[in-house]
Amino acid sequence: MSERKLHIRIVSPKGVLFDGEADKVTLPGAEGKFMVLPRHAPIISALVEGEVVYSAEGVEESVAIAGGFADVKDDTVTVAVEVA
Repeated sequence: MSERKLHIRIVSPKGVLFDGEADKVTLPGAEGKFMVLPRHAPIISALVEGEVVYSAEGVEESVAIAGGFADVKDDTVTVAVEVA
């Protein structure tokens, strides 16, 4: 059985910042930080200033943002941000 992954796409007005598979992502939601793992329930959330942190192949990466929105559905996380 293969391990499920998330497909994460982080975009800004300057272009695509990340587009690939990851194990998890932590987002700075308007109501507080939250983590998305595979099989997460669908959600749309406003994002505030902070960091989008994702883990791919055991390596943690982050993107500083000034705000934005996240859409989670069917193991796909689409994040539209303004880069800090």
